[in-house]
Amino acid sequence: MFGLGDLNLTYLVSITLVSLYVSTAAVLVSATLGLPMALAVSFRDFRGKAVVTSIISTGMGFPSVVVGLLVLLALSRSGPLGEFELLFTPEAMILSQTVLALPVLVSVALSAIQSVPQDLRDAAFASGGTSTDVALLVVREARYGIVTALLAAYGRAISEVGSVLIVGGNIVFSDGTSFTRTLTTAITVEARKGNIETGIALGGILLALVLAVNALGARFRDRTPSGGRR
Repeated sequence: MFGLGDLNLTYLVSITLVSLYVSTAAVLVSATLGLPMALAVSFRDFRGKAVVTSIISTGMGFPSVVVGLLVLLALSRSGPLGEFELLFTPEAMILSQTVLALPVLVSVALSAIQSVPQDLRDAAFASGGTSTDVALLVVREARYGIVTALLAAYGRAISEVGSVLIVGGNIVFSDGTSFTRTLTTAITVEARKGNIETGIALGGILLALVLAVNALGARFRDRTPSGGRR
C-alpha cells in the first residue's frame, strides 16, 4: 500500500484509536440527545414546530470551522465552559463532533419516525397502549431508518477535519502517540508536508473504517426474518 512502510505502527494505531474513540463517543452522545428529541418533535404538536424542524434541517449544513470556532470560544478561559479546561483535549473534539452530528441524526431519525403510518399509532392507542408503549412501537417500526441516522451521523463525525483541528490542536506526544490527532487531521498534516503517498494510505484506512461501519449497518438492516415485516 502507498506509504504504509514509512508509517510508524504506534503512531498509526494511536491516531486510529483516537479517531474511533472521539467519533463513537460523539455519536453515542448525539443518539442519547437526538433520539428523544426526534420522538418529541414527532409526537407533540406545538407552536413553532415547523420552525424547529427547519432549524434541525438547516443544522445539517453547519460549516464545521464555524462550529469549531464557537466551541473554541465556549471552552476558552474566558468562555462559559472555560473552568472545565477541556480545550485541546479529546473531550473538546467530542463536543464539536456532537454539535455537527446531532442535527444529522435528528433530521434523518425524525424522517424515519414520521414515516411510520399514523394508523399504526392510533391502533396502538386504541388497544390501551400508553404513550411509552406507542413510542417503543414506533421506534421498532422505524429502526432501519434510525440505523441509517446513526450511520449518517457517524460518517459526519469521523470524516470531520476543521472543527477537531481547531478545538483539538492536533497534538502528538514526543513518543509518536496521538493525543488529539485523528486520521483526518493526520492526512492534512501529511499532505502539507508533501507526503502524498502517506496521506493516501491514511485515507485508505479512513475509507475502510467508514465502509466497515456501513457494512455493519447493512448487515443489521438485512437481518429481517423471512416473510416477516420490516
